[in-house]
Amino acid sequence: MANKQKAGIIAAITSAIFLGTTPVFGKLAILHGFSPFTVVALRTGFAAAILLLFITIFYRRYLYIFPVGLIGCGLAGMINGLGSLFYYLALERLNANMGQLLYSLYPFFVAMWLILDHQPPSRLTIFRISLATLAVLFLTNVPDKPMDLGGVAMMICAALLYAMHLPINQRVLYEAPAPTVALYTLLSMSAVVVPAYLIFDRSLPPSDAPWFPILGLTFVTVFSRVALFLGVKKIGGMQTALLGLAELLVAILFSHLLLGEKLIFTQWLGAAGLAVSLVLVMYEKPAPMAPAVKTGWLSWIRPPALPKDTFGPYE
Repeated sequence: MANKQKAGIIAAITSAIFLGTTPVFGKLAILHGFSPFTVVALRTGFAAAILLLFITIFYRRYLYIFPVGLIGCGLAGMINGLGSLFYYLALERLNANMGQLLYSLYPFFVAMWLILDHQPPSRLTIFRISLATLAVLFLTNVPDKPMDLGGVAMMICAALLYAMHLPINQRVLYEAPAPTVALYTLLSMSAVVVPAYLIFDRSLPPSDAPWFPILGLTFVTVFSRVALFLGVKKIGGMQTALLGLAELLVAILFSHLLLGEKLIFTQWLGAAGLAVSLVLVMYEKPAPMAPAVKTGWLSWIRPPALPKDTFGPYE
């Protein structure tokens, strides 16, 4: 396995481990009196501010991005910001593990967006998506337990929008480093979720509410975003999305330990199927350095033409 692919797999799994704690921290914050709008505004705003401060002080070279790439990050951030609002509104109505199970359908949507961008998945990837989708169906099958259809619909919308932002950022990452893309995507997300809080909510948390879930969400967001986009840069959005399903296993573990939520036998079968889908990444071919085609709905996201003797893209 090439070093680039190994680095991408490690980055994607690291991101998944961090992101797997998101529904648990989010549910804890909501249970302690933070509204969904407050949770998403605080965690995104704090994360963007921390990353901006860190890069400005220590790695100013990461502040540069080509203009179309900035537009791409802005578009991806707005889409993901809207998805985050749906995610936390759904989390208010669903258990943490159930919410994450539904959210784990996003690799299916990533494949759909990539096909529209003229980047069809391999046969192995299609098999892994099918296996993962079947696993999620097992995981979400809870007999004699009514399902909140509104919460389900909002979580699926969140998954659809999260999936859409990955191919957009993948195009930008062909020519920009992961910290840069993470920074401008988070800033764009903040430009969506903070005004949404000010317009639709403005509630304040109880004075005695603990802040550790918000702080946990903040640092998880910073580290997971950089790792996520490093994974997308090295192995592509589709493989990163499939490896990102490991966050479901992390969410199940922590929701059991911290929230007392449990799974039934069929759900454990689904978790096992999901684990098999993750292991099969070892047999995937490395992603190309640049799009194989110059067409597709995201083909406009590319830097201006450079002279032939100009150095290549960031690694």
